[in-house]
Amino acid sequence: MLGRPEYRRALVFCGLIGVPVALIAFWFLVAIHELERLLWTDWPKDLGWQHAPWWWGLPLFTVAGLIVGLVVTHLPGRGGHVPAGGLHSGGITRQALPGVLIAALVGLPLGTVLGPEAPLIAMGGGLALLFANLARAPETDSSRALLGAAGAAAAISALFGNPVVGAVLLMEVAGVGGPQLFAVMLPVLLASGVGDLIFAGFVHWTGFETGSLNIGLPKPPPLDWADVLWSLLLAPVLGFLVHWLFVGGRYTARFVSTRTLRNTTLCALGAAAFVTLYAVATGRSPAEAALSGESALADLAQNPHAWPVGALVAVLVFKGLAYTLCLGSLRGGPVFPALFLGGAAGVLLAPLPGLGLVPAMAAGMAASVTAALRLPVSSVILVVLLLGNVDNVALVVLAAVTSFVLVQLLPQGPEIPAFGEQPSRSGKAPGPATTRRKPHSAPRDEG
Repeated sequence: MLGRPEYRRALVFCGLIGVPVALIAFWFLVAIHELERLLWTDWPKDLGWQHAPWWWGLPLFTVAGLIVGLVVTHLPGRGGHVPAGGLHSGGITRQALPGVLIAALVGLPLGTVLGPEAPLIAMGGGLALLFANLARAPETDSSRALLGAAGAAAAISALFGNPVVGAVLLMEVAGVGGPQLFAVMLPVLLASGVGDLIFAGFVHWTGFETGSLNIGLPKPPPLDWADVLWSLLLAPVLGFLVHWLFVGGRYTARFVSTRTLRNTTLCALGAAAFVTLYAVATGRSPAEAALSGESALADLAQNPHAWPVGALVAVLVFKGLAYTLCLGSLRGGPVFPALFLGGAAGVLLAPLPGLGLVPAMAAGMAASVTAALRLPVSSVILVVLLLGNVDNVALVVLAAVTSFVLVQLLPQGPEIPAFGEQPSRSGKAPGPATTRRKPHSAPRDEG
């Protein structure tokens, strides 16, 4: 393939497109983070509160619901993919870019319990097609797919700060290889995790060394059998719970498919009510139950003792319910709220006999994000990247595979449409390799 001149030209063009896409993705993420801090931290303090008051989310979510509802009903592309359907890489058009940007730049900072990864994928793919059109590059189905995937990978890598995560995520999202990919990948991933676990156990038990790639950085305590057993119990429970949050999101999407503007606003208000209940019940900032959870996850990992048991239980319940409503009605990505819920569950259960904080958070995050994305390899890489070490990889793999197998066997709920389509009234949600992807073709909703 590298011997074909057209492929080499496409390779160079994709590399060039990555430059402006990454720069725009950088400023997009900066804008979201700065707006979040302004709305949820700076303004409350400027008005004399220590943190945002309990009612703070009610007006913000209302505005978010109204604007996202208007985008969905009046702009091409309906503001992007419905998050309850997971991540998608296809179907983006240049005409859909304004709606995607408005829905994300307004909805996410105002408190939507979703992350920026799905808008980044759509934005990166749309920008790549836009630049290709401006450069008058020949357009075919294959070239559009290649450029869209390249642009999406460049944008998503800016979020995760790692090109490997972006590339692997886009390969799994695009379903390269079809069902055979998952059929081969899952047993290989499981076998490698078990092999690593047994190997590490024998090294620790016998004291013999076989050589390694370790360069001498500080290591966490070695895993023991209690960590493994607790994690194998934790993973299916969390996978089960996150799966049903997504099923609830799919039913929410079906509810929003009629009278979209009104019902989107109602769902946003419902999410605000759960955020408010969290703040009233705990006396803590409603921002902990709102937003994507990206910043709160870092605080949770660094200061787990600052979160009482009651606050952990409350954030799991109320943020989880708000997440369900946002998955079906607003626009954003499902990754960071799932990571936060898994991490919070890990911190809550870490005091169990023999279970450490790092293994508990590792298993919790792996199980939750795998249940949300149905992308086991990407989930493993992402969690390992967040942990910052490779000593818990086997645990992460086992939790991810256990969660993936379980959620694939459960009822999936209503089907979620591809980019720009109206939600279906019946049927089952497709798996990651069979999700339909079509360009925007649905009639506009009357709101």
